[in-house]
Amino acid sequence: MTDPDTLWYLLSALLVLVGIAGTVLPALPGVPLVFAGMLLAAWAGDFQQVGWPVLVVLGLLTLLSFGIDFLATAMGAKRVGASRLALLGAVIGTFAGLLMGLLGVFIGPFVGALLGELAHRRALGREDMGHATRVGMGTWMGIVLGTVLKLGLVFAMLGLFALSWWLD
Repeated sequence: MTDPDTLWYLLSALLVLVGIAGTVLPALPGVPLVFAGMLLAAWAGDFQQVGWPVLVVLGLLTLLSFGIDFLATAMGAKRVGASRLALLGAVIGTFAGLLMGLLGVFIGPFVGALLGELAHRRALGREDMGHATRVGMGTWMGIVLGTVLKLGLVFAMLGLFALSWWLD
């Protein structure tokens, strides 16, 4: 029979790995899954290697990831003058892109923002494909920047966790 702690550690490692994937794939709550995996590992070790102060910092970094998501996308969109419909289109495009695989994950937000901006411009009677394309690219670049920042945050969390684990 396998030691129960080993199963908990394996599950925590799985959560962390799925969380890292989820940091790139928008359908999964990446950073929260990474945090959940670390919390589970700390619990499995009776909080001996990783204590509450480190877990509080990791939790705050997890909360920061939500702000990064919102701000990076909003800044990318705002920089190019995106409408609310473009932002909504980017969100819808992101989820629709998931159905098309990895390529869809990258193309979906751009196409969604582009179509959303075109719909907004059409309603105003000022269709402009060039502007809509810039909005699509700006929104997409914001999403990519947010993803890169969140990946950096995840690896910083992993480093803090590992440092705490091995320094005990």
